Amino acid sequence: MENRQVVIIGAGPAGLTSAIYARRSGLDTLVLEKGMSGGQINITAEIENYPGFKHAEGMELGRAFREHAEKFEPEFRDCKVESLTLGVEEKVVHTSKGDISADAIIIASGASFSKAGCKGELEFAGRGVSYCAVCDGAFFEDAPVAVIGGGNTAVEEAVYLTQFASKVYIVHRRDEFRANNVAIERALANPKIEPVMGCVVDEIAGSDMVEKIVTRNLKTGEVREIAVEGVFVFVGTNPNIDFMQDDTSIRRVGNGWIVTDEQMETSVEGVFAAGDVRDKFLRQVVTAAGDGATAAMAAYEYLSNQYYMKSALFDPERVVAFFMSSIDASHLAIAREVDELTKRTGNKVVTIDAHRNVRVREKLGIKQLPCVVELAKGNKIREAVVASAADIKAFCDECFG
Repeated sequence: MENRQVVIIGAGPAGLTSAIYARRSGLDTLVLEKGMSGGQINITAEIENYPGFKHAEGMELGRAFREHAEKFEPEFRDCKVESLTLGVEEKVVHTSKGDISADAIIIASGASFSKAGCKGELEFAGRGVSYCAVCDGAFFEDAPVAVIGGGNTAVEEAVYLTQFASKVYIVHRRDEFRANNVAIERALANPKIEPVMGCVVDEIAGSDMVEKIVTRNLKTGEVREIAVEGVFVFVGTNPNIDFMQDDTSIRRVGNGWIVTDEQMETSVEGVFAAGDVRDKFLRQVVTAAGDGATAAMAAYEYLSNQYYMKSALFDPERVVAFFMSSIDASHLAIAREVDELTKRTGNKVVTIDAHRNVRVREKLGIKQLPCVVELAKGNKIREAVVASAADIKAFCDECFG
């Protein structure tokens, strides 16, 4: 089976930034993508809030990301990721073009906006139809716009849009909003907002750009045309995790958003997530890029540590290891004494920071620190809690004679 150091799933801003940082760190990197690189930015007409680009078309920025990543020569492969097998000893990415064993995985598969499903929605995407108020709201200065949806996101984004738009219609199929009371009260108190309740949008129409929506009252059947220049669809966003549906090892919340720590590591060791697929506050190009950089550097640190642990702790025929915590001053004092002991006696003692290597500690079943452990080919032979370098010397004398 093919083996790679880092496999990145997705080639949007998060995945491509991960590729840049991973390759600059010297890691063998494979990027898997189904379709065009760039992700959601390819359907964004204009971008004005990415630093360094005062104004750019979405596809232009997507190409810039791809070209920048290509400079560092990761391998790109066009294929569909079908599933993951995340074992203790091996991680495998199953794709439409074969299986790949990965030392580390970065999931940067992004998210997809749920569609309203009305006539003209796809035709006018990027030409007045948007799924992101923060991205596109400023383009509708002093213009009337419509928001489709009735949940918290729709109602809150409608309020946000009043900073720019002259009028904001909120079209919701129910007679009451699904948002919380605070959001609803704030929206209804805004004179720029007009609710259009119990209605659906049958059509988004215009010539080159959006010019109007056609709504239909679900009870009376009444049809109404409303002149707008923009339509913002907020009927849901879902992470792109079809390939993870059968996996229960990676912790997810809500609709399936992946939970990570601040280093972008998931609940599975060596598996990271970056960008819109994460459970996070803000989903923007700039935050996706930041996630990607963090995930790649965290993967580099993880792999460096794994390779060291393998060579120093798990591969040797016999080894003694001192497990301590770098945040405990007394442990650090013993560690310094252990260094002197090693120099004096010639008996090699590997010092492991259990604070930073929690999973190694868990794997070996170490309950109390500081302690010293004897290993043979990665199997724990014995361990002892210690209070000084003298205790470690006595332990080593029994091991080495």
